[in-house]
Amino acid sequence: MQFLQAEEPSLPPWKVLVVDDEPDVHTVTRLTLSRFRLDGRSLQFLNAYSGAEARKMLSEHQDIALIFLDVVMETETAGLEVVRWLRGEVGNTFTRIVLRTGQPGQAPEESVIVEYDINDYKEKTELDRKKLFTTTFAALRAYRDIMEVEQAHRFQLSYREGLERVIDASAHIFRQRNLHDFAQGLLQQVVALLQLEHSMLLRVRGASGIQGADRYEILARLGDEEQATEAFDTVLLEQLDATCINKISHLYGDTFIGYFPNRSGKTSLLVLQGVHDVSEIDAKLLEVFSSGVAIAFDNILLNQEISDTQGELIMRLGDVVESRSHEAGNHVRRMSEISYMIALQSGMDPEEAMILRQAAPMHDIGKIATPDAVLLKPGKLDADEWEIMKQHPEVGMSILAGSQRPILKASAIIAHQHHERYDGHGYPQGLAGEDIHPFARIVAVADVFDALIQKRVYKPAWPVDQVLQHMQLSAGAHLDPYYVNILIENVEKALEINSRYPD
Repeated sequence: MQFLQAEEPSLPPWKVLVVDDEPDVHTVTRLTLSRFRLDGRSLQFLNAYSGAEARKMLSEHQDIALIFLDVVMETETAGLEVVRWLRGEVGNTFTRIVLRTGQPGQAPEESVIVEYDINDYKEKTELDRKKLFTTTFAALRAYRDIMEVEQAHRFQLSYREGLERVIDASAHIFRQRNLHDFAQGLLQQVVALLQLEHSMLLRVRGASGIQGADRYEILARLGDEEQATEAFDTVLLEQLDATCINKISHLYGDTFIGYFPNRSGKTSLLVLQGVHDVSEIDAKLLEVFSSGVAIAFDNILLNQEISDTQGELIMRLGDVVESRSHEAGNHVRRMSEISYMIALQSGMDPEEAMILRQAAPMHDIGKIATPDAVLLKPGKLDADEWEIMKQHPEVGMSILAGSQRPILKASAIIAHQHHERYDGHGYPQGLAGEDIHPFARIVAVADVFDALIQKRVYKPAWPVDQVLQHMQLSAGAHLDPYYVNILIENVEKALEINSRYPD
């Protein structure tokens, strides 16, 4: 992912702190080392005239490579106290310290080197131009080598921690079973890995004739764009189009667009904003992460295709059953969506709610075996005909029983129990209350609501207020009062579903 790397900047100068209460020492040091170079890097001089100023300067600059430090300044041991503070309290063991003194008797060399963590000790009189150069070279080379070792150590730690983040992130998103949950989880983990705030995961729609923003389907989005009314501006659209044409990931300024085709022929695009600060290690971690995710993404898409196909077949079969009994054209779709809405609003696990949504259209599958003379009779059924009609839940159960597929297992339960009543006076088992599966209780509420709110050959559509009043009266008798209340509280959502799937 070299496209994520910024151009290598020119190396900054080595920072050298001169600490001395004599201004001439600062001037001479700067002039003597004015042409100094190591690895193509010059020197940047910082100046302090007391121990207190030295502490302040060291606190403000964490990357000082070398200190020329006087011993006697505001006190006889001011320089030594700076060493003790820097090494002990601050914990800085990297900066090289050359102690300089004009009064060696007050700070004997042997005892100072033993008791204080310094790197060199010089009398000011012996630091002529030549020795100042050699001392500076030796100190900066040592600092450079120490920092390279430290950087390698930090890289190793960072890479190990990064790999742990990748493994944790992968484990999290691989638990997601549907495309949008997977996409949202993937996006959150990529953003966490790279410490970015704005991102988007898209899918390119299959039809080649689609143009503009309609060509892209948003699978997941994070950042301020979540509140934006327009997902795509002109610049982003041009960048997306160029990436699709070139079929390669690309960095446009601070916006990275990743191009991820898969074996199913569908292309996904990852949009990351603010990537100019992405480090080399994060780029490599993203490569490791993406290689595993690409495989999972293909599997998710395949599973999604299978699930969608299965759901569509169930919906079509439900349509056939309903059309045979002269039910309204979109009844099963409305009932399925309203059941899903009630399930989610009740706090049901989204995966379970999705299974309910896909299984609900099969509630009347048992009517396939109901004779036309009974099913299509225009008038009221007699006692014998009613007994035949009441057989369809058990017939539906027998058709669907035995499957280990979650959707078909749920369909069998719904088909068998959707005519049970909350008060125990339903059929075929006479179950009551919570002995009836939640799927069946929810479907019963959705089924009654749709039957009343829609026009039928035998009745006009009821007004909303009248429908809700009837459902409140049925709560605790025919219907579960808990799910009735959820429907009433969310009736606007139910009415929107009705308008989306008219007959």
